[in-house]
Amino acid sequence: MLPEPAHVSSVFSAITSSSPPSLSSGVQRLFIDSSTIDVTTSLATSRIVSSSSALNGILIDAPVSGGVVGASAGTLTFMLGCHKDMIPRVNSVLSLMGSRILNCGGPGSGLAAKLANNYLLAISNIAVAEAMQMGLKLGLDKNVLKSVINSSSGKCWSSEVNNPVDNELRDFEGGFGVALMKKDLGLAVKAAEECGAKLKMAQKAQEVYDEVLKKEGSKDFSVVYKWLKDAE
Repeated sequence: MLPEPAHVSSVFSAITSSSPPSLSSGVQRLFIDSSTIDVTTSLATSRIVSSSSALNGILIDAPVSGGVVGASAGTLTFMLGCHKDMIPRVNSVLSLMGSRILNCGGPGSGLAAKLANNYLLAISNIAVAEAMQMGLKLGLDKNVLKSVINSSSGKCWSSEVNNPVDNELRDFEGGFGVALMKKDLGLAVKAAEECGAKLKMAQKAQEVYDEVLKKEGSKDFSVVYKWLKDAE
């Protein structure tokens, strides 16, 4: 699980140019990449791995959701992109780290699902920060407002699991950093441009995360809430 597409390409270029030990007859090496990168890089890297006769390997994409909390608890969700015949073998590995393994389709589909999910997360995180800010300024108790939202139609991961008023108590340390969200949002925008999808909220969200990263550094991305308060 690596931060950027360039890191993934570099690692697998090094692997394929090495001299790996020979395998028993009929055995194929399995590489599982849980990075959040672009689909194009993933598919290109997969082709490099599968075309190496010395390596005799296959690369599948399995990005994750669940953050630091899910990783610590072993309850991550994996979004799997691979051929059907590989699913049992892949599941036997991923089930040691996650509680849900979602088969999204063929190679690249796990990343497609992750980019769509993280685009939504980028937007909902900003919306929750704004909603909590507005409610508190209107005189609501923060716990009352949280309870209302999480019992109503506004409920989402950012309001229930990663609510900014809770993260404020630990100064937004740890978690999913602003820099990573900024990177994932950029990948989602690039993917949308390539497939012709319209993302009307993307530009403003990118502006927000750009400004938050400059002012707050790469704390948990819910630090958008603090950034909004400081801007008052």
